[in-house]
Amino acid sequence: AGAAARALTGSVAGTGDGAPPSSSRVFVVRRDQDIYIHTLRKLFNESHGIFMGLQRSEEELAGKSRKAQLVQVSKNYRSVIRACMEDMHQAAVSTRDPALQGQYSTQVSILSAMELIWNLCEILFVEAAPAGPLLLRLLDWVRLHVCDVDSMVREVLSSESPSKHKLFWNVVDIFVLQGRMDEARHLLSKEASANPTSMNKYKILDDLMKKMPVPSLGNTQTLTELELKWQHWHEECQRYLQDGTFASNPHMESICKILLGDEDAILEKRELMTTWYHFLVTRLLYSHPTVKPMELRFYAQSSMDLFLGGESSPEPLDMILMAAFEFEMHQVIKECSIVLSNWWFVAHLTDLLDHCKLLQSHNLYFGSNMREFLLLEYASGLFSHHSLWQLGVDYFDHCPEYGRVYLELHVERVPLSTEQKALKVLRICEQRQMHEQVRSVCKIMAMKALRNNRLGSALSWSIRAKDAAFATLISDRFLKDYCERGCFSDLDLIDNLGPSMLLSDRLTFLGKYREFHRLYGEKRFPEAARLLLTLMTAHIAPCSFWMTLLTDALPLLEQKEVIFSAEQTYELMRCLEDLTAGNPDKQKFQDDDVETTKVEMLRLALARNLARVIVKEGTVEGS
Repeated sequence: AGAAARALTGSVAGTGDGAPPSSSRVFVVRRDQDIYIHTLRKLFNESHGIFMGLQRSEEELAGKSRKAQLVQVSKNYRSVIRACMEDMHQAAVSTRDPALQGQYSTQVSILSAMELIWNLCEILFVEAAPAGPLLLRLLDWVRLHVCDVDSMVREVLSSESPSKHKLFWNVVDIFVLQGRMDEARHLLSKEASANPTSMNKYKILDDLMKKMPVPSLGNTQTLTELELKWQHWHEECQRYLQDGTFASNPHMESICKILLGDEDAILEKRELMTTWYHFLVTRLLYSHPTVKPMELRFYAQSSMDLFLGGESSPEPLDMILMAAFEFEMHQVIKECSIVLSNWWFVAHLTDLLDHCKLLQSHNLYFGSNMREFLLLEYASGLFSHHSLWQLGVDYFDHCPEYGRVYLELHVERVPLSTEQKALKVLRICEQRQMHEQVRSVCKIMAMKALRNNRLGSALSWSIRAKDAAFATLISDRFLKDYCERGCFSDLDLIDNLGPSMLLSDRLTFLGKYREFHRLYGEKRFPEAARLLLTLMTAHIAPCSFWMTLLTDALPLLEQKEVIFSAEQTYELMRCLEDLTAGNPDKQKFQDDDVETTKVEMLRLALARNLARVIVKEGTVEGS
């Protein structure tokens, strides 16, 4: 617990290396540095599942069922913190790097403090334990978290003769201070066996410890009955002390005083308790076992003052625990936000308290409530990590007021380093009908693909983006490549454009032109001829591509069987004349021997085809 307090103090003090403000250094400022610690990944990943389960849980559950469910959620969060703490401890033990070991040890201490605070909040706020069971919960809390004396207990219990060990009475005192009466009595029985002359005193003390009334978790006794039993037992302890029954044994006399709730006797064991909140719970156990929740604040403040005795000032951890005992949950959240190095703790604790209907009235002046504000901050931090950003999406989803706006802003900043990552981002945006972000992602990926000369991928992304201008640009690149190489790349994509080809005229032409080649390859010449003519006469084809189309018509004109009708041949002739007459570079066109040859060949082929058609059609009419 001391290490946890020191770790939190270090955390709030900062992590600078002492360089003066005027130092000519560049500091890299990173948001939520803890997110980059690999061993904390378990904390973020597993708590995400608990968070999502809580959001989906049946709000209809009421009363005890709902409270039990929320307590279980709280315990699940604590189990994740503890598992992460154990992993971090193991990492600290196994590493040989002193700097890394120090970093792990600090994280263990911070996680320990987080669990300590969370557990207390669970008892006071989530479970809202009433008088009686409250003390039992606080005893469990102290036993779980005040572990500084565990090594001493193990050392004594593992010795050959525990009763003769120099720390024997310290261990008995620890058990008594923590209300572990059965363990204390078991140790005392060993001492009694070794000292038959003092057997009577041991039996009396054992009987007092055995008869000590304690609250029950069930409804087996009322608080009034407990207070009555406790009063009788207290008077019996007082009588034995005043009779001098234990006067000859200072250790047993000290234990009897502790049982009577003597503050001075308890404070003498300050070193064994190590913390003021251990002193608080021990003090309540032996002086006010039926303490009510709202009375805790008075006992907590006086216990801290008595324990510290003006010798040291409270640490940040002490102030957080004090705020909890005072039922100032907003102050707990505020102090934790300042002290802890990331938003994980306050975001999840606040969300849980909000589900407990404990924060409903607390709205922040800038619009959002406290729960949403902290979740937004935590999720924003997750988005700075290369893989944890996916968890952040779900947290934004459960922020009804500003979550979508934040998600839209952050999702645009996710580096689209791979196509797989881009598809993940795209799926997230599409599921939430974030159309602008979908277009943005697709455009970015289309540009990347185009720069890498991956035309098929670029076209696919531009179609997904529904970007007509970009689809036109890429279609032109496809056509240019075809002109240079004489064949199409990415045939599977072009063959399966379907309705997508209607996105732009140029894309439509690309798809239809590829269809012409497919029909030609399948020797379906009449259909191919009709499609080719349609591309030109309907002005779907760009004028710059007409010569290519007319050249593609040559093999059809030279077929043994007549393919083009007279009307179709006249149309082709008109297109050829329009091309040669309407070309702005007509002189250049005429000076180009290759182009001139092509035109002459086309005119000749068209004339021959027309002659063949006239003969064929005349023959058909004559017969």
